[in-house]
Amino acid sequence: MSFVSVREPGQPGAIGDLMALVAGAGLPFAFAPFGVFPFAIVSQAILFRCWQPVSRRRAFWRGWLYGVGMFGVGVSWVQISIHQFGLPVLAFSVSVTAALVLILALYPAFVGWTAKRWFEQNTRWLLLAVLPALWTLGEWLRGWVFTGFPWLNLGYSQIDSPLAAYAPVTGVYGVSLAVALSAGALVLFVTERKWPLVILVAVWLPAVGLSYVQWTTPGSESLRVALIQGGIEQGIKWDPALRDQTLDHYMKLSEPYWGNSRLIVWPETAVPAFGSEVKPFLAQLEHRANVTGTDVLMGIPVDEHDERGHLADYYNSIISLGRSVGRYDKRHLVLLGEYPPFKSVLMPLLQVLSIPMSDFTAGERDQPPLEAAGLKIAPSVCYEDAFGEEVIDFLPEAQLLVNVSNDAWFGDSFAPHQHLEIARMRALETGRYLLRATNNGVSAIIDPRGKVIAESPQFVPHALQGEVRGHSGATPYVRYGNWATVSLALVLLVASRSLKTLMAIQPM
Repeated sequence: MSFVSVREPGQPGAIGDLMALVAGAGLPFAFAPFGVFPFAIVSQAILFRCWQPVSRRRAFWRGWLYGVGMFGVGVSWVQISIHQFGLPVLAFSVSVTAALVLILALYPAFVGWTAKRWFEQNTRWLLLAVLPALWTLGEWLRGWVFTGFPWLNLGYSQIDSPLAAYAPVTGVYGVSLAVALSAGALVLFVTERKWPLVILVAVWLPAVGLSYVQWTTPGSESLRVALIQGGIEQGIKWDPALRDQTLDHYMKLSEPYWGNSRLIVWPETAVPAFGSEVKPFLAQLEHRANVTGTDVLMGIPVDEHDERGHLADYYNSIISLGRSVGRYDKRHLVLLGEYPPFKSVLMPLLQVLSIPMSDFTAGERDQPPLEAAGLKIAPSVCYEDAFGEEVIDFLPEAQLLVNVSNDAWFGDSFAPHQHLEIARMRALETGRYLLRATNNGVSAIIDPRGKVIAESPQFVPHALQGEVRGHSGATPYVRYGNWATVSLALVLLVASRSLKTLMAIQPM
């Protein structure tokens, strides 16, 4: 029987529907820039309560309403990107953003429906096993289906809570599972009082102990670094007439750090031209690096040509200059922003939207770490740092993480702060420093505990200097990735399904 044809139970539904919508809209306030991490648990607890007792159809509807609130508030910055830097027609940008929100809202909708369709049983087991497991698997699926959109995973909201200590063991999805378990226990505490406190203690107490574990070993030598934030407005970034001015701007910002820093990092596409178009400049920069003993990592689009000299492919890349020369090509491209599916249909639309460099080629999956300043480096370009399972491809060999980004697309919105929060989780998961150089903020130096030790102000040119150390060793998450958490969630569901079967065959 279809979920849309199930008869509603005889109870008022409008209040529960509204509660689900409001709870979803409140969830983004658990994330940066607000960071009220208990909101995530309370928000989930309200949703879990709204799913009881209701039909499959109502569970789907309330899950979808929750998702509309959650993504409608939390990723509203998509409208800014489209309107300010694409097609400045309000109806178009709002419509595209709304479509994205309505699609993403299907994930929590199907969590609710699946729980009612396959796992309806004892309320305690539903709250403490089924719903937390399904929610976690839903986030995991959202992280890779159609190239993935792992924004607003519950675990990120806990980067400053005790539950963050699970990240080096389980990754962000394990932290999400802990949040959902806490929400289920909270619902039971409200309805049954005392005993669910045991569940909360069982979830939170180990996290307190894990916070004292040092999973990786710091190197003996500290490394002075400088992150250069150009503050170039997105609207003029790709203007060929301003190219030389942009390159001079970055050189002037970098000038004080030659010789007294071991590494200088420029952000994503800091050089707004193909590598073949600025060869003299790159040669000059490499010479300066070799003379001063300061290596450079920079974002630049790199072009490759066929035998007839025609442009064949181009990549969103990071290159290293100095004592070690290397190149990393972005592997996980942004759908529509960096490559068009169904190219013959969508390429004309991207041309209308005036999105520069919207047909990149993806880099090879098995690229080695970059080398700079005597360290092996795990590189990521912009959105790639949202995929922890890809960052750990370079580990444990890499000793330092570097992310170059251009968050100017997001304007003055939640997104740059949410993105920084995501980067912090990558540092915590891997037990390594992360250097994050962005075009207009938030550039930051993040320590292996996920704490920001220095950051740049937004929307202004700025050079951020600090000291880091390379780290060796591997956290459990580096060794096992997301599969430990995914397996645990599946075990909970299999056990729940088995329990339901046993209950069904028991004699009356």
